Amino acid sequence: MAKRLQARRLDGIDHSPWVEFVKLASEEADVVNFGEGFPDFSPPEFAVEAFQHAVSGDFMLNQYTKAFGYPPLTKILASFFGKLLGQEIDPLKNVLVTVGAYGALFTAFQALVDEGDESTTQKGEPDSSSNWQLDPTELASKFTSRTKAFILNTPNNPLGKVFSREELELVASLCQQHDVVCITDEVYQWLVFDGFQHISIASLPGMWERTLTIGSAGKTFSVTGWKVGWVLGPDRLMKHLRTVHQNSIDQCATQCQAAVAQSFEREQLHFGQPSSYFVQFPQYIQRCRDHMIQSLQSVGLRPVIPQGSYFLITDISDFKNKMPDLPGAANEPYDRRFVKWMIKNKGLMAIPVSTFVSVPHQKFFDHYIRFCFVKDESTLRAMDQKLQKWKAELMP
Repeated sequence: MAKRLQARRLDGIDHSPWVEFVKLASEEADVVNFGEGFPDFSPPEFAVEAFQHAVSGDFMLNQYTKAFGYPPLTKILASFFGKLLGQEIDPLKNVLVTVGAYGALFTAFQALVDEGDESTTQKGEPDSSSNWQLDPTELASKFTSRTKAFILNTPNNPLGKVFSREELELVASLCQQHDVVCITDEVYQWLVFDGFQHISIASLPGMWERTLTIGSAGKTFSVTGWKVGWVLGPDRLMKHLRTVHQNSIDQCATQCQAAVAQSFEREQLHFGQPSSYFVQFPQYIQRCRDHMIQSLQSVGLRPVIPQGSYFLITDISDFKNKMPDLPGAANEPYDRRFVKWMIKNKGLMAIPVSTFVSVPHQKFFDHYIRFCFVKDESTLRAMDQKLQKWKAELMP
């Protein structure tokens, strides 16, 4: 049975509670962190070597580079993604390097959006992110004369959904019908599982000219601390992003950009082959995902199996029914109270899904929590130990 993936406005979202949970976990002894989305293992050796070379090689890499991106990086991004999108991408006009994908999103919003613009499973079977679907009628109703941009995230965080071609064609049709720009966050595009396929909406007919495609070296090469992101799109849109970027960020770290450029050059040579990191890494991470799913199920948590990304969400409805009166403020969503309880009593940290949505809609999502499964084997084993102890406590 399909679940409705409802179209929600982004106004009112408050991510500050994340700080609260990280702080709480740091104050408790021996808490295993599955809340924050970063790998706790080494990046690929070729990326590390590229960074070491950038640091110790050409002394000019310690200085400013071009404001809109280190030329070798913008060139390889244009070449690499041009083939994927079926476009001739100009590295000077169609590529902008930013401080991570967050920087790309910020620049896009500041450049294009103004205040006032609009922006069930069968019993006994595991749930899947593919069961969560946009309602075409509801989605169409969200487009008005004031709608300027549509924000897409695929593979999705926190759900792990990979949008199908049919769903993307629906979005594309609405964007074209209402003359709306599509800002698409595709930072997890290489982390797709179970034979699903990531499709960039910019590759669909008529969409390149109205789409900004955002990527991240942090998620691409497991180097989240490098903070190198990028935006690809038509010059008519990119020129506005360049104006914002030049008058806010101005520059991104040259050495990190050089290392990302070299890493992409390596991947371009190996693309589609068994030796490609983009082939090997999702295979490894899928095993991590499956490990976590089995472990969480052992204590009665119900994971929603993701098709992609770093994350899975878990249904805690059974716990909400069994112990509804966890400590916390009267108006505090249940998932936040549950995560605090889990940190203090079970030594496991996750993120409440209600922190992703605006206050009026939190009640629809307060029975889900998010786990990051892109973790080292030792971290997953530590989770197993915590869950086995939890399981023993549940037994009569």
